[in-house]
Amino acid sequence: MELVQVNQEIYESTKRLREGSKNLFPLARIKAEAERDYRKALAIEIMRLRDEGRPATLISDIARGNLSDIKFKRDLAEIRYQAARDSLIAIREQMSGLQTIVKHLSEV
Repeated sequence: MELVQVNQEIYESTKRLREGSKNLFPLARIKAEAERDYRKALAIEIMRLRDEGRPATLISDIARGNLSDIKFKRDLAEIRYQAARDSLIAIREQMSGLQTIVKHLSEV
């Protein structure tokens, strides 16, 4: 592998990291909003079920079941955020390896 080629790959990785970090913040916001929406809907549902006189031991499970679509959206937002973050970590690790190669090639 040539030094120029490795440096080009490092440059491309830097661009990918920059772009990825720009995309990570909106995903973090979507994740936080999904969590907020789920917790708010869960609280409302629990109160509704309590007002209906449902058994207290079942309210939590029933409420979560009734809100499964909202919980799915919350979980999906979490997974998308984690996947984007993990992708950035992988790019950073790749860059670290490439920098090690550059150092080795420079010494040779």
